[in-house]
Amino acid sequence: MNSLLKTLTIFGLILLTATSTFAKRDKDLKENTENAMEILEDADSKLEDWLDDSYGYVIFPSVYKGGIGFGGARGKGEVYEKGKFIGEARLTQGSFGLQLGFQAYIEIIFFEKKSNLLNFKKSKFELSAQASAVAAAEGAAANAKYEHGVAIFTVAKGGLMYEASVGGQKFEFIPED
Repeated sequence: MNSLLKTLTIFGLILLTATSTFAKRDKDLKENTENAMEILEDADSKLEDWLDDSYGYVIFPSVYKGGIGFGGARGKGEVYEKGKFIGEARLTQGSFGLQLGFQAYIEIIFFEKKSNLLNFKKSKFELSAQASAVAAAEGAAANAKYEHGVAIFTVAKGGLMYEASVGGQKFEFIPED
């Protein structure tokens, strides 16, 4: 009985530690997302109109991309529907071709309609190599338009990447509990 109590206590402490670790990650992601939003809005004041007018959006505060011939990218972000947080998202990307370097950037994807966001939430959403992202700079958002119900903006955070490659991004949606 005594060893069972010790085992349950240890298991409880491990579970408590794991839970607080995940809570810390969520808090960090929220803080990083808020900082990324400020950077995006500073880069282009018209992005605020996109935030107000879109049905929803997903923001990846830090996407890390690197490659030597073959490359990849990963990012973790937050998903919003009508301005309300509804869950997290994971971004993965694979690419091949002439590429060398490492880069970090912010990416925000706007969804024009409910159906576009619903498609994303089903984790059936992919961006092909032909999808075009607009570099967020003052005035760029004023001239940007939705393509197939989606608009993408990015801001470089650092690094250097030489690239002439083909690849695509895949996403996974994790709803808020």
